[in-house]
Amino acid sequence: MVQGCASSVGKSLIATGLCRILHRRGLRVAPFKAQNMSLNSCVTVDGGEIGRAQAVQAEAAGIDPTVDMNPVLLKPEGEARSQVVVLGRPMASMDARAYQDRKRSLSDVVRGSLERLRSTYDVVVIEGAGSPAEINLKGRDIVNMHVAKMVDAPVLLVGDIDRGGVFAHFVGTLALLDPDERELVKGLIINKFRGDVRLLESGVRMIEERTDVPVLGIVPYVRDLRIADEDSVSLDHRKSGESPREADVDVAVVRFPRISNFDDFLALEHEPGVAVRYVEAADALAKADLVVLPGTKDTRGDLHWLRDRGFDVALQERAQSGAPILGVCGGYQMLGTVIDDPHGVEGPQGSLEGLGLLPVRTVFRQDKTTVRVRARALAATFLCRADESATGYEIHMGDVVAEAGAPRLFEHEDGHHEGTWHGSVVGTLLHGLFENDDLRSGLLDRLGRARTARPIASPHAEYDRLADALEQSLAIDRIGALLGPAGAMLARGTSEVWP
Repeated sequence: MVQGCASSVGKSLIATGLCRILHRRGLRVAPFKAQNMSLNSCVTVDGGEIGRAQAVQAEAAGIDPTVDMNPVLLKPEGEARSQVVVLGRPMASMDARAYQDRKRSLSDVVRGSLERLRSTYDVVVIEGAGSPAEINLKGRDIVNMHVAKMVDAPVLLVGDIDRGGVFAHFVGTLALLDPDERELVKGLIINKFRGDVRLLESGVRMIEERTDVPVLGIVPYVRDLRIADEDSVSLDHRKSGESPREADVDVAVVRFPRISNFDDFLALEHEPGVAVRYVEAADALAKADLVVLPGTKDTRGDLHWLRDRGFDVALQERAQSGAPILGVCGGYQMLGTVIDDPHGVEGPQGSLEGLGLLPVRTVFRQDKTTVRVRARALAATFLCRADESATGYEIHMGDVVAEAGAPRLFEHEDGHHEGTWHGSVVGTLLHGLFENDDLRSGLLDRLGRARTARPIASPHAEYDRLADALEQSLAIDRIGALLGPAGAMLARGTSEVWP
């Protein structure tokens, strides 16, 4: 099990890299996270919804994701309210207190999912959430030490040295654990290190003496990984503001307060010559080659936010000038004429006038659509060529109904028509479109990218790059020894850096 001293210390990436290493050694490995809180989600083969991080980890392990890999997913809808997704399906929308009261009742669901994975795979790599030392929440824990104790899993504790104070984080976390929890912590991993590792030797010796827990790795800061982030906090470090002069293509993504599935744009971010900016001011759209309204977990609330900041006027002017605008899922719904929520799915019941740039209306319903899609483009737009094929997935609770005679964008394999366009404005419910290499390349060429641009690395090449970095910086043989017989497959790997 991989736990962390805090959120965003790199637990997901460490777990992803370990899945890849184990897979490369010939082991059948699966990821697991009992409870995830994220607005980046993914659709499994059987139509369930799980956190994007576990889908990424499954891909790194060479397997398809299943709902057992993330049995409880929380999708925030406000400051203290979330949609609770259990085994891939929405269970309820709850405030924080109600969920805390209900949470331990989900322990049997967590146990069942974990046991099914353990009976199928050689190794399960479990990821924790936040910190195991949140003493106000430990009594209702279903994701950190509760899970570790459930299956007697050895725990690797990760700390982020890049943010400072990593040694205090290790000591404080271990001090706040109960004795039986502390006993499960078998190693410490210092993550995101920049510089000469020899400068850490004295600190490592002191932390090992103080905690009696070995440091099993000092992982370097691995730059520009094309691996999806779990959390919108990562957007704080992305490009924003004015259009960069050196970019061949400038893409401005509106950063809604409840932005979801922003991993849709990761492939664009890693294209040479392409700048993807996440913007919060309407004047930042002026020079963009493409403006995107992304998905959101609070469509009406974020539409109010958009209007309050003057984006509605900027988008109207852009559409009139013939400059490209793309709406994805919730962003597509905003571009229509009306958003109607008769059941109060996303807040109080009611309707809200849309931006009126596309001939569609949205009606929210209580059932969620989660489906993988293979589609064919019905028309040539800036987004794609006519008859071009693409894959993606839908995650939404709003049905988008096109007006009679409105042009349709895609035809699904089952004959269903989806998406529409009007002039330079295009809308679709499909997430993951930019993972289609041909579609992405054609789009960027139409937007003005230099045709000499190099192809980007495949996701599997990125998983290997991460795994290589971990193989060189972790004591893989000692970690393997924690896994019993299955760990023998790791004995061939030894650390070149530490210890």
